[in-house]
Amino acid sequence: HVDRSSGRQRMAVDSMHVVMFPFLAFGHISPFVQLARKLVAAGGVRVTLLSAEANVPRVEAMLGPAAGAVAVAPLRLQRVPGLPEGAESTAEVSADGAELLKVAVDGTRPQVAALLAELRPDALLFDFATPWVTELAAPLGIKALQFSVFSAVSGAYLMNPARRLGAGGQLPTADDLTSAPAGFPPSSNIATVPAYQAADFSYVFTSFHGEPCVYDRVLAGVKASDALVIKTCFEMEGPYINYLTAQHGKPVLVTGPVVPEPPQGELEERWAKWLSSFPDNAVVFASFGSETFLPAAAATELLLGLESTNRPFFVVLNFPKGTDTKAELAKGTPPGFAERTKGRGVVHTGWVQQQHILRHRSVGCFVNHAGLSSVVEGLVAGCRLVLLPMKGDQYLNAALFARDLRVGAEVARRDSDGWFGRGDVSDAVDTAMADGWEGQGIKWRDFLMDDAVQKRLADDFVTDFKKFVRA
Repeated sequence: HVDRSSGRQRMAVDSMHVVMFPFLAFGHISPFVQLARKLVAAGGVRVTLLSAEANVPRVEAMLGPAAGAVAVAPLRLQRVPGLPEGAESTAEVSADGAELLKVAVDGTRPQVAALLAELRPDALLFDFATPWVTELAAPLGIKALQFSVFSAVSGAYLMNPARRLGAGGQLPTADDLTSAPAGFPPSSNIATVPAYQAADFSYVFTSFHGEPCVYDRVLAGVKASDALVIKTCFEMEGPYINYLTAQHGKPVLVTGPVVPEPPQGELEERWAKWLSSFPDNAVVFASFGSETFLPAAAATELLLGLESTNRPFFVVLNFPKGTDTKAELAKGTPPGFAERTKGRGVVHTGWVQQQHILRHRSVGCFVNHAGLSSVVEGLVAGCRLVLLPMKGDQYLNAALFARDLRVGAEVARRDSDGWFGRGDVSDAVDTAMADGWEGQGIKWRDFLMDDAVQKRLADDFVTDFKKFVRA
């Protein structure tokens, strides 16, 4: 898979070789692939992307037209006790398995060292989980940049050097995490977060299997890196980008937001036919990505909330790998629900053509988990947004969009445990769909859809990146 014939010393002057090493989660691999496409499209850059062997065909498919300029180098994962045989991405494992996957990735260090020594790239873009790559890159004169696939606001709130408290450097408690760190941008609407979100953020500071916690991995990588790269832009997150630059004392390069390509092909006929039976902008579409799962009680309230809007709705619910999907769905579905909503409600599990559905003329509202790419897809499709974050950075993304950027309605929750009821869901949908309640959605849709603006952001990044690597 890897062209080993051209070490840096034999390369043409204008050619730059970049190695990318995302964590083994497709939510991470995807932004790295999109960035690889951006770099090779600009010309004069070729990329080698490292991933576990089993992921290679899927990664190659994701590269599309860029596949010719991007080599995918397979890494062999060592056996880790407790990690299922053959598991090579977070899609195949439980939450604990994802922690063991980090151990397996740490075990690829000798392979990564050999590849870097052989390929001698100009730059290495690495993910949060592998700060040790900086120790391999430095002696070879390779610039190492940490690429964060999260919003700048989540890095600013959580991944802050000040979060290790006092001279002893102890980690923050959940109570500490309810308040933003010192010096947080005063323009921000996120000075505090409710207790249930702070409790969830504690994960970032928790060690599993005696391994470094996420926070310590991120901070070690930032400290040893030459620069940070973030998937955002100054227009949307300027104050948080400036804050991160000041906190870490490192250059921060921004790639611009990832705007999805228009979807190819047609929407599956059964869905196209069903959606076409409703007026323009009538349907509420609810989906939470492939790795965000609603507990049964939350699914029940969501479904009853959508039923009570009296609007047609299409809900996609997914469940963790290894669970009995049918049984889980039955647990979350209220008695008599299917009969009462027949003809105007669809509840589906499994993959759907999300972009096609969002762009269908009859879909007017998108209830989602505030994952960055989902929010952008919804905005680009011209949908009103209802934000129902379920974990981690999603809470901060929802606050960024709903409060700072005035896009979307947040579902009201109970501060102590994050519980929401059917009335909270229907109220948020009614708010988002009210006449004249576009918020700033139109402004940001125009910004994301403006090819000239997006081309300028991409060109600026590539120029800054090349200049930085060559400096």
